[in-house]
Parts: sequence; C-alpha cells; structure tokens
Amino acid sequence: MNGRTLLSAYRSVPQYWNQYRKDLKRAAPPAPFRPNPKSWGGRGLYAAWLGHSTVLLKIDGFTVLTDPVLSLRAGINLGVGTLGPKRFVAPALTAHDLPRIDLILLSHAHMDHFDLPTLRRLESRGTTVITAARTGDLLHVRHFASVRELGWGERTAVGPAEVRAFQVNHWGARVRTDSYRGFNAYAVQAGRYRILFGGDTAYTTLFRAARGARPYDLAIMPVGAYNPWIHYHCTPEQAWQMAGDAGAEHFLPVHHQTFPLSREPFLEPIERVMAAAGNHPDRVAVQRIGQEFKL
Repeated sequence: MNGRTLLSAYRSVPQYWNQYRKDLKRAAPPAPFRPNPKSWGGRGLYAAWLGHSTVLLKIDGFTVLTDPVLSLRAGINLGVGTLGPKRFVAPALTAHDLPRIDLILLSHAHMDHFDLPTLRRLESRGTTVITAARTGDLLHVRHFASVRELGWGERTAVGPAEVRAFQVNHWGARVRTDSYRGFNAYAVQAGRYRILFGGDTAYTTLFRAARGARPYDLAIMPVGAYNPWIHYHCTPEQAWQMAGDAGAEHFLPVHHQTFPLSREPFLEPIERVMAAAGNHPDRVAVQRIGQEFKL
C-alpha cells in the first residue's frame, strides 16, 4: 500500500482522519516512570514496560525485547512523516537508553507491534530476531545475528533461551494484500524462568495448550483496544483468564495507555485488570508505563 492509497483510506474513515488532525496539536509527555536497567543484576528476572506491547526483560543476564515500538507514531512512513496514531506518552526508554539486546520477539506484522523505524535502530550483529512465519522479509536480515521465523508449534534456541511459538486468535496482515503473514504468541524457557508473551489476541482457549508442568513466572498479556474491536482484542478479564489457563503466577498487562486505538477510557483496562486480580493485586507486575518488576 503506497502513501496515496493509505491517505485516501484515512480520508474515507472520518473518525481516524479527525483523530490524526487532533494528534498534530497534542504533545506526548514523558512516561510516568523511567526504568533503570543499568541497576539490574546478572541474576534473577527483571521486566520493564516501555509502552504498548514493548517489554524489556532480563533473565539471568539474557536480554529480551518484545514487539519494540519506540516511535512517536505507529503507522506507515510517507517520507515526510508517519501516518498513524500518535502516542499518549513517550516511551519509557529510547533505543539509545536500552542495554545490548540478545533477543527480539516479534508477535506479528501489525504496525503497532512491528515498527520498522525502531527495528532499524536496533539492528545489531549481536541480536537475534524471532518473528512469525512469512514476516522476515520486512527486516534487514543481514543486519542481525539471525532472523528466525517460527510457525505454530515450532521452537528454537537462542543462547540460554528456548522459544516456542503457538497460535492465538488474531491475524497477521500488515496491509490488506498480505494476509499470508503469520502471527504468534511465545513461550520462553530460560534456565529456571518461564515467560509467556501473548502477543495480540482476542479471547481463545488456545492458552490452555501452552500450560506446562511448571507455572510461568510472568505472562505478558494484551488488555486494551477491545471497544469496539472485541473480535480481535480480548478484554482485561479475558486476558487474566487466559494467563490463568496457561498457568501464570504474575501478570504484566500491555497494549493500553499508549496509542488511541479504541474507545474505552484511558485507565479502564488497568482498572479492570486490578478488579479481575481481586484479592491478589501483588500478582499484577506493573500498572503504569515505565514501571519495573523484579523476581
């Protein structure tokens, strides 16, 4: 899809075009919290929510970054700028602030999860990328240590981490014509820790199949953009249930408080997460962008 085609599409959907014009006047202030990964030790599990579905993980010294989107807007680059939704707040860290990344996990090619400007800035011969089937062509493959596509049920090892891809209830097309692209969630086993990255999904019972003999120490799950997109994005209660189906002890909610993608109020997703947690608020790893979790 070229810039002229996308611009015409935006003009044909007034609410999106009006939102874009409003965003031109709106600033994106700093994130409410700023993590300090330099203070993280070489042992243990650390996580920081940088915004949307981007989480920085350090697992016994091994660094992982999920769906890195650090640009001001998520959308298509027209040369003079990017056409797409603008952040409510800046990312908690910039690409320059990040430590060396061992592994990037990409769930699918949607522009709010697979941001090419960010990925260009993160190119490194020391970084491996795991991505969904038929999405590696979007990357400069030779600029990374390796780019590995995984289909559902496939697995690979990167350093101390074994990563398995599994199916969720979503879709993978970046534009209308590339519906062949895959979409994944991931189960990560690294030494004594297990992490679940749910990617993007509507409600599904497929997380039950991801359950193992040991619980997940942390489940990174999407909780926003369900109104009116309930057929593509789960509610907070459904995300909590799916993490429970997989057997997760701690829950890190993402995909909210970052981009104007839907109609629910700004803080409604996290309020509903906390209500779902009930008498176990300590199981919710973070509530605001930039907060850190340590295990």
